[in-house]
Amino acid sequence: MSFVERHGLWSDEQKEAAQRLRRIVEEKNLEVIRLSFPDQHGILRGKTLIAGEAVRSLESGCSITTTMLAKDTSHKTVFPVFTSGGGFGMKEMEGAADVLMVADPTTFRVLPWAQNTGWLLCDLYFSDGRPVPFATRNLYRKVLDQLAGRGYDFVAGLEVEFHLFKLDDAHMAPEDAGQPGRPPSVSLLSHGYQYLTEQRYDLMEPALEIIRRDIIALDLPLRSVEVEFGPSQCEFTFAPTVGLAPADTMVLFRSAVKQIARRHGYHATFMCRPKLPNVFASGWHLHQSLVSRANGENAFMAKETGEPLSALGRGWLAGLIEHARASTVFTTPTINGYKRYRSYSLAPDRAIWGRDNRGVMIRVLGGAGDPATRLENRIGEPAANPYLYMASQILSGLDGVDRKLDPGPSADTPYEAKAALLPKSLREAVFALNDDPFFRQALGPEFVDYYVFIKNAEIERFQAEVSDWEHREYFEMF
Repeated sequence: MSFVERHGLWSDEQKEAAQRLRRIVEEKNLEVIRLSFPDQHGILRGKTLIAGEAVRSLESGCSITTTMLAKDTSHKTVFPVFTSGGGFGMKEMEGAADVLMVADPTTFRVLPWAQNTGWLLCDLYFSDGRPVPFATRNLYRKVLDQLAGRGYDFVAGLEVEFHLFKLDDAHMAPEDAGQPGRPPSVSLLSHGYQYLTEQRYDLMEPALEIIRRDIIALDLPLRSVEVEFGPSQCEFTFAPTVGLAPADTMVLFRSAVKQIARRHGYHATFMCRPKLPNVFASGWHLHQSLVSRANGENAFMAKETGEPLSALGRGWLAGLIEHARASTVFTTPTINGYKRYRSYSLAPDRAIWGRDNRGVMIRVLGGAGDPATRLENRIGEPAANPYLYMASQILSGLDGVDRKLDPGPSADTPYEAKAALLPKSLREAVFALNDDPFFRQALGPEFVDYYVFIKNAEIERFQAEVSDWEHREYFEMF
């Protein structure tokens, strides 16, 4: 009996997808398959197996070291993995031991940009069949199961901004390597500020078309390709999908864009605010709603004229606002992302909502009888781990529903409304998470402690560096 069978890890849908996968591998003469799992930062890590080996490993799993879960954004292992418990307080995590990557066959794709190559997303399990608690796709699935138990599915649509530059110098001299290495030198594909003008789009179209073509070939639900406000900035939007699908779409999209761009002499970055002259910050707006599993109806849709949301929708909205500060570490997990929260911009600076207002954190769209009623959370940065971003939304929303919280009135002047200010730094966001017992209970203390440890490791490295600002400010004066 295989590992998958022994522990009942696949649904009937996944078993059928595995059969299709085996046929496609033969029909298309695939030579290799990339097995990847999304790590704590939402970055894909994994192994490339010869196609025959990958097919054989589908139900038995493929081993990978637990140190993948111990790394910060510089790829440094920040947990003491060779101590008792490996820094995680778990025997299974010590000594850089292995866990198993088990493929989710429903995610299988053939890569359009790499020859004879397949791509599979995986989940992580211990040898006894338990999900690894620090693997964020596992965590998100658990949250979705909680929601399904209440009779609802989570629906999310994505608006993702990023920058696409011409790659001038990749800086590949040995002395440029490091943790992290020297970033590439780039130049613009277009000047900025002519938001949504056809002329700016046409300047970027040769590069955007290369990416669009392959994203469509990957079967990701792309809706639009747009030029954004800043120089060399663009936005891709995706149709709403259900459950795991929107989070998987985001992870695959980011990885695909970076790979495709690099192969064609471009550099794509989902960093929020690159340190380049005149460049603008990028956001990731998450449109969300619930659908009833019983009748497929939008559970946020109001029935009464004049109401923007149903009672459930209002409770969900109130929960997002209630836990906004604590969830910011999941929606904006980088030090750089907090450079975006500025007053009188198109980014929020406080936990408020409004009807069709782009200055608020939560923009409410739709109304009575409108099946497209939804909440647009404008808080996120495009570097966020989508599994944690979406899990934090569901948990916060459900808490608001359970406690019958009231979101208060719509804020028509979003940068003057009296409301809790969003954290101004990653350190403040980490403190906010620690101070909110809700997420510790909802996600489990082990995961919260784990995530806080990794984020603090990044913050401490950042604070140990002497910045240009400090040198200018103090070197001559004192």
